[in-house]
Amino acid sequence: MNPADVVLNGSLLAAVPLAFLAGLISFLSPCVLPLVPGYLGYVSGMAGAGANPRTEAAAGASAPAANRNRIVLGTVLFVLGFSLVFVSFGSIFGSLGQLFYGKTGQIVQMILGVLIVLLGLVMVGQFGWLQRTAKLNLRPRAGLVGAPLLGIAFALGWTPCIGPTLAAVLSLATQTGSGARGSLLALTYSLGLGLPFVAIAAGFGWAANSVNFVRRNIRVFNLIGGGLLIALGVLMATGLWNLVISSIQEAIVGYLPAL
Repeated sequence: MNPADVVLNGSLLAAVPLAFLAGLISFLSPCVLPLVPGYLGYVSGMAGAGANPRTEAAAGASAPAANRNRIVLGTVLFVLGFSLVFVSFGSIFGSLGQLFYGKTGQIVQMILGVLIVLLGLVMVGQFGWLQRTAKLNLRPRAGLVGAPLLGIAFALGWTPCIGPTLAAVLSLATQTGSGARGSLLALTYSLGLGLPFVAIAAGFGWAANSVNFVRRNIRVFNLIGGGLLIALGVLMATGLWNLVISSIQEAIVGYLPAL
């Protein structure tokens, strides 16, 4: 596949920003954000030998330079671990879209749109029975060696906390009808989820201040995130999403120089 066909694609140009925003919303969710200090301490090996990543606080911006470097490295490995899982999901769902999105494309898109609307409602607080947290009972060795394994466990088991936003991205990946494009969307989602981890691990003051602000206004962010999912689902279910993509493709054709 021509790389230009992957990048200069109307559906991707519309979906990539949404995928990144979905990852950021996942990070700001109430069952991920409060655990950030514990994760940072666990993946860097600075939490105690019997530490639990859900409760153990890490040394943050005040840590010495050597310790901070270790925290950053462990966090990057943790992000790589869950990114590997999500990119694999994106490739699988994109490939499935290539198989099933032909003659039944409109029906599949409508079903996915309705699903995203329901997930948006879950995110704003509806259907409480779907908001139960489930996770793998897996705690790898604390430190750099276990960091990517903890990332994999996080990706596979920390549901449904990140479920609504991840499902929306995988729905978009299915619509691309390409494993490569689905992988790109999932990678973008992983960046949205992972970069805040890395920024906080690096001791960026603005990142820590932003987290404190979000904690105080977590309900507002949940409502905003859920509202965005509902809007996306309505666009897909009604077919208006295709009009958005068509408009973007027309704009691309109009601005690309003739070769």
